[in-house]
Amino acid sequence: MTARPANAHQAHLLRLLRDGGPNSRAQLGDQVDLSRSKLAVEVDRLLETGLVVADGLAASRGGRRSHNVRLNPQLRFLGVDIGATSVDVAVTNAELETLGHLNQPLDVREGPVAVFEQVLAMAAKLRATGLAEGFDGAGIGVPGPVRFPEGVPVAPPIMPGWDGFPVREALSQELGCPVMVDNDVNLMAMGEQHAGVARTVADFLCVKIGTGIGCGIVVGGQVYRGTTGSAGDIGHIQAVPDGRPCACGNRGCLEAYFSGAALARDAMDAAQQGLSAELAARLATNGGLTAVDVAAAAAAGDATSLDLIREGGNRTGQVIAGLVSFFNPGLVVIGGGVTGLGHTLLAAIRTQVYRQSLPLATRNLPIVLGELGPTAGVIGAARLISDHLFSPV
Repeated sequence: MTARPANAHQAHLLRLLRDGGPNSRAQLGDQVDLSRSKLAVEVDRLLETGLVVADGLAASRGGRRSHNVRLNPQLRFLGVDIGATSVDVAVTNAELETLGHLNQPLDVREGPVAVFEQVLAMAAKLRATGLAEGFDGAGIGVPGPVRFPEGVPVAPPIMPGWDGFPVREALSQELGCPVMVDNDVNLMAMGEQHAGVARTVADFLCVKIGTGIGCGIVVGGQVYRGTTGSAGDIGHIQAVPDGRPCACGNRGCLEAYFSGAALARDAMDAAQQGLSAELAARLATNGGLTAVDVAAAAAAGDATSLDLIREGGNRTGQVIAGLVSFFNPGLVVIGGGVTGLGHTLLAAIRTQVYRQSLPLATRNLPIVLGELGPTAGVIGAARLISDHLFSPV
């Protein structure tokens, strides 16, 4: 895609067509502050660029029928959501509908070269199915802080070898298209905002509990990244003074007490100490334990697993309670791999937030699980690159 909108009016029209799908000129006119003649000029200019195409006649609203327009159905975006232990890669159209999606295990600690070899192979596999001849843009999510303007990870605690790696520049060269890079939890928030549980909310928190813990902050419909891109790194808020050592170098961080890695470690300790026959049996069978094993054991009624989930939910809820009192969001979304722990976790988080936060902040505050699961990040990645490309040059 070489064309870009020439002004803010064209950018607004492109985003309306992205978020609302094909629309008539008359209906677009109801949503923009433009005269009919000015709207016609801007739509015609977008048609000339090829970003927008005609899509037949609209239903009559009385009088002369208006023409439908839509984003070019040939446009293709690549969404990549890199986690600590797996990667999701998807192809979407310009309306951010997922056309193809692959998931594979991955160890982010192998470093950017090995990880991106796998990502590019997955992208090529999707392309080979006929979904895309090439990509018009790509959005990339990584599980650590990102200096957003440059698309560069900065001292990510669980990503050795990634500090300062030029992700945006390197992948742009490999893919032959524009690339944008962001923290993975910001992309999850953007995915839930576009097509999930946060569609109608302008101010919300999206907490991702996986191998680590992070929080996407959306203010007035826009992701808030902070001055240097590290906003929302709540996994490194101290939960226990002088507590367990954390991968970041500090002690007592929330992430050291409740995350996928911390839960697996605590489950191993419980199994080896004979506190849970269910976990011990799973350890003997699998040779190790993960959050998935804890979830399955809890579902089978294992009291120790339920206690581990509740304790982790209580600690997480205490941190979120402080955020809610400070930020006063309209919604809190809980997502990430550990949400397989389900409503036991959600109940513990809710209890702490509703108990500790100010009543005015929690009176009408929903705290819910995300709707999109593993597709939230790749939809958010496609949204990220489309926001960039659908902005004036």
